[in-house]
Amino acid sequence: MDKMTRLLDEVELPSDIRGFSIEQLNQLAAEIREEVISVVSEVGGHFASTLGAVELTLALHYVFNTPEDRIVWDTGHQAYAHKLICGRRDRLATIRQLNGLSGFLSREESEYDVFGAGHAGTSISAALGMVEAKALEGSNRKVVAVISDGCLSAGLTYEGLNSAGHLDRDLIVVLNDNEHFIDPRVGAVSSFLSKQFTTDLGVRLQKNLSNLLRNLPSGENLKHAARKLRDSFLGLVTPGFLFESLGFQYVGPIDGHNLSEMITTLENVKKIEGPTLVHVMTKKGKGYAPAEEEPIKFHAVTPFHVLTGKAKKEKGPIPTYTEVFGQSLVRIASQNPKVVGITAAMGSGTGIDRLAREIPERTYDVGIAEQHAVTFAGGMATEGFIPVVAIYSTFLQRGYDEILHDVCLQNLHVVFALDRGGRRTRTNCNIC
Repeated sequence: MDKMTRLLDEVELPSDIRGFSIEQLNQLAAEIREEVISVVSEVGGHFASTLGAVELTLALHYVFNTPEDRIVWDTGHQAYAHKLICGRRDRLATIRQLNGLSGFLSREESEYDVFGAGHAGTSISAALGMVEAKALEGSNRKVVAVISDGCLSAGLTYEGLNSAGHLDRDLIVVLNDNEHFIDPRVGAVSSFLSKQFTTDLGVRLQKNLSNLLRNLPSGENLKHAARKLRDSFLGLVTPGFLFESLGFQYVGPIDGHNLSEMITTLENVKKIEGPTLVHVMTKKGKGYAPAEEEPIKFHAVTPFHVLTGKAKKEKGPIPTYTEVFGQSLVRIASQNPKVVGITAAMGSGTGIDRLAREIPERTYDVGIAEQHAVTFAGGMATEGFIPVVAIYSTFLQRGYDEILHDVCLQNLHVVFALDRGGRRTRTNCNIC
């Protein structure tokens, strides 16, 4: 595509896209993908998540009057497209470089980055705080929290959902479901979330049941029975029952790459009172074949050749810390049946995945739940096992209380392997 005629070059701020047609928005989405691929292939960075969230990003900024309306992203690795259309197009090539753009969201960087994000699971609580402030001020602004399916393994997500359902405020949660953490998602919630409508008949049945419930004559017993029937149906064919039980109105699932459908849905959701969750299905790595085929490998990348997807700098003969750790853990665990490995959705990043391949029955990925990982390890240690907990150093900050209270004060034998400890310790680090 001729860069001189790109729509992207006409976009400085989200207000510039609000007059675009659906056809133009689709063209813009293709150009954003092209730009992200071009930049990240040269400088590295988070990759597959942003490619999957391009249409979602455009739909949100098209429908909502940002920055007056607030969009709170859960972690920033899916927000490169957001940066592109929010005043930073000319600086995207500096991302994660010295004095360049942050790899995540940064309040100091843009008024469109309303909440800084580096840890998963924060957006609903932060957005709910903004909603409550809005209510106290008497403001009419809208607040949207964008979470990923991976964040549904984080305890903080449920604390936020529980509180939002209790307060019954006008919070919109968009669940960006691409079926992956950094590694494949795990846990009971992921299995539940995978239930989706598979036929038009299922969608029609749900609508008909809801209409029937609204139109029933007076009579609590009759309405109670009808409501139980509807809820049973929802629990059978859709993950909506989980969220409706927490006080949210569930909408979806919808195609996260269909701009027309998403814009129509979000316009309707804007009018709903009370907490609402919109379930959006996306494909991680969308638009770049190697990333679609191997989304985990392309979650975060070093510079690579666009045509082949291969790294520009071949791996040297010296093994990384992560590789040495993974090999050593397998060797030790092979010799000692009491050694187990535990990680929090970071198996490939920490090297625990090697143990998972060799001794899967003694390997545990608990999802994005660092506190649980530590206390879970403490429980195993009380029974004579030796848990090795491998988590990135900044992510383990969430488990400080559990390290002290549930391990150290009880003098339990738990080994902590803090990967990325050398460059992930600054509070405002732009490098990940």
